[in-house]
Amino acid sequence: MGMRPSTFSIVAFDPERQQLGIAVQSKFLAVGSVVPWVKAGVGAIATQSWANTAYGPAGLDLLSRGATPQEALDDLLEADPDRDSRQVGLVDAEGRAATFTGRACFPWAGGRTGRNYACQGNILVGADTVDALATHFEATDGQELAFRLVGALQAAQAAGGDSRGQQSAAVVVVQEGAGYGGFNDRYLDLRVDDHPAPIEELHRLLTLHVLYYPRPDEPTVALDGIAQQLGTDLATLGYLDQPTTDINAVTDALRRFSLTENLEERLRDDGRVFQVVLEYIQKRAAEAR
Repeated sequence: MGMRPSTFSIVAFDPERQQLGIAVQSKFLAVGSVVPWVKAGVGAIATQSWANTAYGPAGLDLLSRGATPQEALDDLLEADPDRDSRQVGLVDAEGRAATFTGRACFPWAGGRTGRNYACQGNILVGADTVDALATHFEATDGQELAFRLVGALQAAQAAGGDSRGQQSAAVVVVQEGAGYGGFNDRYLDLRVDDHPAPIEELHRLLTLHVLYYPRPDEPTVALDGIAQQLGTDLATLGYLDQPTTDINAVTDALRRFSLTENLEERLRDDGRVFQVVLEYIQKRAAEAR
């Protein structure tokens, strides 16, 4: 039939950035390989508690053909003889949401919906866990969706979390054309498969994502104004034979550094460098001295 871990999750839509996402934590190995299903421009689905993973692709197909989340959920449940053991949350690209908790789910189990989100959990300490998911999400409107989702997991864990403890966590966010190189929609897909504090580890990975992938309206710095310091730092790191203020040499060294450090998504051709990359280089150089 599937898994019966203690699990809590939130599926959500960001209308400003047109992002859809899911965050989940569970006392279960690699929960990110089972619960999250999401498609840019369509919707997000979390399937858990004896998870029927067929709900993911089938539900997204229903949403893509115009069904509301509640209509899609009703169709999925009607076709499933084990519906009483399922727990599901859905949100679509219009912010409509639905959640379901079968009467056979282990307590505490339940869900809550609001504009742009659905949250749900089972085998929890109590209802406070799900309430914390919703409260945090509602209170962080305007922040980046991935941080809202992971922050919601943190708040839920602080409110009680799973009655059996923690093991794995995941966050997935999609946006049309926002994936690596612009060739796909998977903006962010981070998983912690087995860890004593998976939510905190997931948050650490999310902060790394900030380094490697640019965000809208991030601050940048003109290279010609920092050439001397940057040239010195890149020489310290071995990307220049000696410190220099030559802008062409510094630009070339910055490119080689970025490619070596997997920062190719942050390469620019306008004579500027992202502030976060500059700070990373300064930190690395200081450690090397």
